[in-house]
Amino acid sequence: MLVACKEAPKKTIKTEKIAFTKEGTLTIYKAQTDSVLTTLDIEIAETDYETETGLMYRKSMAQDRGMLFIFPDVRQHYFHMKNTEFGLDIIFIDENLKIASFQENAKPFDETSLPSQVPVKYALEINAGLSKKWLLEVGDRVKYAKE
Repeated sequence: MLVACKEAPKKTIKTEKIAFTKEGTLTIYKAQTDSVLTTLDIEIAETDYETETGLMYRKSMAQDRGMLFIFPDVRQHYFHMKNTEFGLDIIFIDENLKIASFQENAKPFDETSLPSQVPVKYALEINAGLSKKWLLEVGDRVKYAKE
């Protein structure tokens, strides 16, 4: 007896591209000179979901963009790169809007815990390598405005 297997139809999994939504602008200033280093369009992560998801499931981000995390408290915060498909620099910012510490060149998909090292109120994710390119230092300051 001959039995034929009917080929099952292929299933298509739809994955929506997560689009950047400009929610504000952020300017970084050099501490010693108060000169502008750069201005970025930013998305803002404030809710638990936005904070937990961050830039996960995105293929890339333009060089003039970033994601600003605003935490409800000032304490040491931790990040990881699970499901993040491109390298990032994470800039930790204190409650006075001064850069407090960095995690540079965080690797895609790495689940290693990346601590702020000191208590912070904010974190800014930018493309890997930009902290070095812009010569950012602890003590430089930021200013942001929501749209």
